[in-house]
Amino acid sequence: MDVSVYFDDRQIICNNYVVIIILKVGYMDSKTFPVGFLFDLDGVLIDSEKEYSRIWRQVNCEFPCGVESLESMIKGCTLDKILEDHYPDLLVREKVVNRLYELEGKMRYDYTPGAFSLLTELQGRSLQTALVTSSNDVKMAHLDEELPDFRNFFDCIITADLISKSKPDPEGYLLASSKLGIPAKRCIVFEDSLQGVKAGFCSGAYVVGVAGTLSADVLEPYSDVVVDSLQKINVDYLLRIVDSRNDK
Repeated sequence: MDVSVYFDDRQIICNNYVVIIILKVGYMDSKTFPVGFLFDLDGVLIDSEKEYSRIWRQVNCEFPCGVESLESMIKGCTLDKILEDHYPDLLVREKVVNRLYELEGKMRYDYTPGAFSLLTELQGRSLQTALVTSSNDVKMAHLDEELPDFRNFFDCIITADLISKSKPDPEGYLLASSKLGIPAKRCIVFEDSLQGVKAGFCSGAYVVGVAGTLSADVLEPYSDVVVDSLQKINVDYLLRIVDSRNDK
């Protein structure tokens, strides 16, 4: 049975297990907890969104699903969700997956502007971080080959293989906050997709929209603040903001 929980007038629909965790931590003094920094992957930390748009345009051209601009519609969704919604035929689905992995295997990954510096600062200050991505373990294995030290920046990593509901459902962010031992209300979510900022918003976290993949006006309704890049992030300012939210 789904239950509704409210944080700062935000409604979260989640299962009983997650609700129990939220209610338990809600009775504790917010100052007891540190702040968690929760990051999406593509378009936020890794400069891959344009390449992924090109890949999905090509896949949709080779295996038409009947939806124009599929690459825009699926941003932030897990592969399982994309296949379920757009490729019901199992034989076609298998061909789509094989082609996708073939094209992904040729990708080269690099950090977005400001990402490496921000992650390095957070690690140096012993601030807790999590990666919450719609990517599965196959893609993450390729990322490990390209950037072998990337995983070391995070205290936990939530991939599509660990969740049952794709963004905009907040499951991934709620799971990350639970694993960090930090209430979602004391977490900061960094997202660049509409599905992603909705997920962060519904989790009760403070949401930083990162414009680029989408324009700022698209992200603003579900973001507390929107920046052009991670180069604009001031960690001390965000820490003060989270403390002030929890003092109310």
